[in-house]
Amino acid sequence: MKNRLRVLRAERAWSQADLAEHLGVSRQTVNAIETEKYDPSLPLAFKIARVFAMPIEQIFIEESAARAAE
Repeated sequence: MKNRLRVLRAERAWSQADLAEHLGVSRQTVNAIETEKYDPSLPLAFKIARVFAMPIEQIFIEESAARAAE
């Protein structure tokens, strides 16, 4: 699943550790999500959306939808 997490984090000048602290997860978890090695659980995806005050759909993009948009 594609995501905009790195861009959103950079816009706020947050490190991965900063975001991890806001989410209550490890920095490694943030890195794994950003590099698309790990898809967050639904509760974590909702938490990410709340932190950035955005709908989940604006942060996470399904692979098939991302390909269709190209």
